[in-house]
Amino acid sequence: MGTILYAIERPFMRKTFEAIDRHVDSESAYIPVRADARGCSDRIEEIDVDDPGAVDENVRAIDPDVVVYNHRFGIDRFTFYEEYPLVHVRHGASIGRGEVSVTATTILEHVSVALAPGERWATAYRDAAPPDVRVAVVGIPEADVLVDSPPPRERRVLYAPTNYMVGRGAYANTARSVVECFADSEYELLFRPHPTDRREGPGLPVTRACRDRIAALPNVVFDTTTTPAESMRRSDVLISDYSGSIAEWLHTGRPLIQLTDIDAPDREVPRIGTTTEAIDLELVDDRYCNGEPAAVARRRAAWLADLGIPMDGRAGERAAEEVMRCAA
Repeated sequence: MGTILYAIERPFMRKTFEAIDRHVDSESAYIPVRADARGCSDRIEEIDVDDPGAVDENVRAIDPDVVVYNHRFGIDRFTFYEEYPLVHVRHGASIGRGEVSVTATTILEHVSVALAPGERWATAYRDAAPPDVRVAVVGIPEADVLVDSPPPRERRVLYAPTNYMVGRGAYANTARSVVECFADSEYELLFRPHPTDRREGPGLPVTRACRDRIAALPNVVFDTTTTPAESMRRSDVLISDYSGSIAEWLHTGRPLIQLTDIDAPDREVPRIGTTTEAIDLELVDDRYCNGEPAAVARRRAAWLADLGIPMDGRAGERAAEEVMRCAA
């Protein structure tokens, strides 16, 4: 079996690689593609590189049998895929931001294998990819740990909207009101901005203001857990918009509340769970105590059928099999 090299662009993207690598039985390691990805994983060996941006030079120096990559912007910066098989796997599975078409039109002509989260993505991939590209439906590896996980029933709510810099979701319009809604209530709120909104862009001032307010609230936590899945396992209800976190959350079967007050006039929030313009405790209480109404449950089931994401807890295994097959 050959050597597997993961190329990690952003620290939070390590979640996908770690979920795959635990099922890999051959030599593997990762290189950071940006400086901030240095040291991001303590589960996969890191290869020290002088310049993370010199991706082509770094890959050729390591000379792996296969490269696994999960970003899709800027692939034209590189040429290593002309010499080495490239496996593409998404980090998560964004549903409402046009990510399916973006992925299909930016990277597939450069890959040997495209690992799709579900049938919806696979169909788009097959339509766009050259005939020699293998497309395989594997699921969402980082969501495997959520399958069959028991709900905590501890009145804990997770707020995790999409990236406001690019996604223009509900974050800037709802973050402050969500914090105030739960302030001094009987619920615990895990406040989890997208990683981008913690470091840059128009979401950063919102994050700073909310973090200051949270410091004075005993029942609201600024969530710094390593991956979203850790927080999802501990939460009873998710409040989001069209974040990719929703696709992972669907593995839990627990109530989903989607905020529709977004700043993206060219798109709408896909109505999968309960939708509302603004959050209030009465709605949260009803979903926590009674679950989702029958109409919402039917809508969720229809979305699951359309997305075609296998939710059997074996996505990481399937992805690892495809990677090792490509490295053989």
